[in-house]
Amino acid sequence: MNLYFRLIWLFMWRIHRCKRIGFLGTSRISYRALPLDCDINLHLTNSRYPAFLDLARTHMIAEMGFMKRFLKLGWAPIVNASEFTFIRDIKPFEKFEIETKIVGWDQKYFYIEHRFVTARGLHSIVHVRGVFLHKGKQVPIETLVAEAGHQGPAPELPPEVVQWIAFLQLKKDQNLAPKLSLVS
Repeated sequence: MNLYFRLIWLFMWRIHRCKRIGFLGTSRISYRALPLDCDINLHLTNSRYPAFLDLARTHMIAEMGFMKRFLKLGWAPIVNASEFTFIRDIKPFEKFEIETKIVGWDQKYFYIEHRFVTARGLHSIVHVRGVFLHKGKQVPIETLVAEAGHQGPAPELPPEVVQWIAFLQLKKDQNLAPKLSLVS
C-alpha cells in the first residue's frame, strides 16, 4: 500500500518540482526503505525493487519533460524484460537513491539502466528493456526518439546489455522452437 502513497506523492509533488535532464541524462530519486518494504531477513525485499523502478522511470520521464506529452499522445510504457544484479542489501530505514538513464535502443526496444545507491555504495544494478504502446500497437523507436527531440545516432549499448540481448534471444529461440515428439 505504501507504494500507492509514493506514486500519489510522485504525481502530486515531485513531478511538478523536478529538475530537467536531457534525453540521455541521469535521473535521480531518493527513497527510504520502510519496514513494510523489508522482508524477514531485515532488508529491502527483492519484490520491492521492480515497484521502485516503476516510480523511478516515471520520474525520469517527468524530468525529461515528456510526461504531459506522452500522456496526451496516449503512450503507455511497457517493460518487456529485466535483469537484476544484487550486490549488497539495503537495510530498514536506510535512505537510497535510484539513478536511472537510457543507455540506448535498437530497432524495437529501448534499454534503461537503474542503480540503487546508498551512502555505503552500490547495492543493485538493473537493466530494463521496454517499448511504448499506443492503442495496442508499439510506438516505433524512431518516432519515440524524434518526439523526445534527440538527434544523432543511438549511443553504443554497454557490453553487458549486448550480452543480455543475445541471452534473451537465445531463450526465445529455444523456447519457441518446435518440439520433437517422442511418440511415433
